[in-house]
Amino acid sequence: MATYEYSCNRCGSFDVKLPIGTAPAERVCPQCSNTARRVYSPPATAFTAPAVAGLREQEEKSRENPAVVTRVPPKAAAPRPIHPAVARLPRP
Repeated sequence: MATYEYSCNRCGSFDVKLPIGTAPAERVCPQCSNTARRVYSPPATAFTAPAVAGLREQEEKSRENPAVVTRVPPKAAAPRPIHPAVARLPRP
């Protein structure tokens, strides 16, 4: 279900929940029975996770000012996990 917003000239705006893709361009106002037109509004992204919001902001910045790479970054050495059974053995 998606939330669609309609605007009535007399009463103002109101929301209607309908299946995605089934919202008509006009709908009857539930208060005054006047014809209300559908209003296109942005999706509610206020509850986006901080990590996702940060990635979106980084993507927006890279569109206008992309980072230029001049060489391949060095491979980071992954720490090798030490098995608890051999953790106390002497190391060479």
